[in-house]
Amino acid sequence: MADSRFKGAFTATITPMSDGKVDEKALEKFVEWQIAQGIHGLVPCGTTGESPTLSHAEDKRVTEITIAVAGGRVPVVAGTGSNSTEEAIELTRAAKENGADAAMLVCPYYNKPTQEMMVRHFEAVASAVDIPILIYNVPGRTAVDMTPETMGRLAKVDNIIGVKDASNDVVRPYRTREQCGADFVNLSGEDGTQLAFRIADGHGVISVTANVAPALVSQLHEACHKDDYTAAKRIQERLMPLHDALFCETNPAPVKYAASLLGLCKSDLRLPMSEISDGAKRQVEAAMRSAGILN
Repeated sequence: MADSRFKGAFTATITPMSDGKVDEKALEKFVEWQIAQGIHGLVPCGTTGESPTLSHAEDKRVTEITIAVAGGRVPVVAGTGSNSTEEAIELTRAAKENGADAAMLVCPYYNKPTQEMMVRHFEAVASAVDIPILIYNVPGRTAVDMTPETMGRLAKVDNIIGVKDASNDVVRPYRTREQCGADFVNLSGEDGTQLAFRIADGHGVISVTANVAPALVSQLHEACHKDDYTAAKRIQERLMPLHDALFCETNPAPVKYAASLLGLCKSDLRLPMSEISDGAKRQVEAAMRSAGILN
């Protein structure tokens, strides 16, 4: 059976910033709010957490704070990926030392590794650090797509337990299950495909939308746990305009603006990311009102 800790709605958390620095107080309050809203788990320092522009010290600190505030109430999956295997091992070791429940590692970006090269990368991290590992497959960001067959090879590694799949392919969970087995944790990495993944016996989502709508995203997956797909469909339909709006410009700029409208943090980003356009702001605000999360 797939590890029950890694099922349901996980938030790919933003990293609050102010005046060019990580806003630790806002981060602490944000994590507390997420848990109070019923989220099932947290994933700091992924793409949505602006990991490409965090220093290693900041990356480790954001993870440390998230774990400390969560206090074991929900699992924390630390984003520790890099296009350098050596750096990925360093970040993964730090995550384990800080008490992360698992690590999530993106497929090496920019290098454009072959399938064989990706296998060697993930095997090297898994052998160096004894912590549960989720592969993060996001072809739109990395320019490489890990195939289900390659995942099947990696599923044989004891501590590689699952995948966050942001391929936006609703057929993918069936093929992953065929190659990796039912015990391999299969999480959607796209809010728009999360219900399709659950119908295909996927286990949950690592969500951008849950940054600002954690209660609704959690309720969607709780309905799926009960096989109440009619209720889950209603929630997904309510959230779809928001899912779309949060990607109207490059993530995480829209979701940071959305979070600022809720008073969760400033909309500050670190270059090369910058504030969204006025038209995008109107789209985000309208979608939040439509979803009923902004009065």
